[in-house]
Amino acid sequence: MAETAATLTEIRAGIDVLDRELVCLLARREALVRQAAPLKSDGQAVRAPDRVAQVIARVRTLASEAGADPDLIERIYRGMIQAFIDMETGEHHRRVGAENAVIARGVRAQVAERLSPSGLAEVGGA
Repeated sequence: MAETAATLTEIRAGIDVLDRELVCLLARREALVRQAAPLKSDGQAVRAPDRVAQVIARVRTLASEAGADPDLIERIYRGMIQAFIDMETGEHHRRVGAENAVIARGVRAQVAERLSPSGLAEVGGA
């Protein structure tokens, strides 16, 4: 039993090392996704179903070549991709909302100027 515990401890230590590497790689992937997000015009571009299918097909092949279970790797990737899509969608909504707020402020300023006494005099309203 002590040998099993030592082996399990060693295996877990190896998993911890891999987790550190995976998190660093995911952080790099997140940075790239964040760079791509502003280049996408709408929700359809964010979801990019053709790109998702392309990525899934590629990682399934890579999984097979690496001796991993392609179905398991696909499930992991689909979850990761969805998390990044959710992140990008939130970024897109914030960006569009900020752009709309700037436009609305400009429109309000124009309306206020036209409704001011000097603005009304210019258009013959006073």
